[in-house]
Amino acid sequence: MIRILLADDQALLRLGFRAFLGQEPDLEVVGEAGNGQEAVALTRTLAPDVVLMDIRMPVLDGIEATRRIVASGSPAKILVLTTFDLDDYVYAALRAGASGFLIKDALPADLINGIRIVAAGDAAVAPNVTRRLIEKFADHLPAPGVPASDPPAGLTPREREILLEIARGHSNKEIGLHLHLSEATVKVHVGRLLTKLGLRDRAQVIVHAYETGIVRPGS
Repeated sequence: MIRILLADDQALLRLGFRAFLGQEPDLEVVGEAGNGQEAVALTRTLAPDVVLMDIRMPVLDGIEATRRIVASGSPAKILVLTTFDLDDYVYAALRAGASGFLIKDALPADLINGIRIVAAGDAAVAPNVTRRLIEKFADHLPAPGVPASDPPAGLTPREREILLEIARGHSNKEIGLHLHLSEATVKVHVGRLLTKLGLRDRAQVIVHAYETGIVRPGS
């Protein structure tokens, strides 16, 4: 059972989410927060697996709430809900520790799938969205003329390959096909990679790789 906390200042929206999420046998809404401060407090007391986090909320916005939840050491995964798929807040949310983002008007099936994906430890950021996100926020990244940095020391050659593949927005299946590995083997390597880099999930791998210059936009 995946335990979910809804964090949104619109009561009707929370009601709608609760209604269709409650129809899934493996999903359970354990609480609702009307602002970021409540989301932080309820994450601490209810220990949800996934927090559906709105960005624009009163008292404390979703970005700062995400940052505080991650800083607290909570294992809860944050799935950000945003009105626009590439607004300026999305990049900040990923940097704060969110595991992905979805548009508020996404189909219910997409939201349900996104919850399951982040609960399993993956990032709910589709490869094509990842590429658009990197292009959108290219001004946050090192200058294109500067040579790409080497991957961090301590990684095996295979882990370095997978790091680059993740940073380019490739799924485990795509990585497996490209490197001639099974999805299960790729998942094992991804887990080891996260541990060595001290990162929560592949969303943070993407941000880390571009911010440190391991991968360049368009590479």
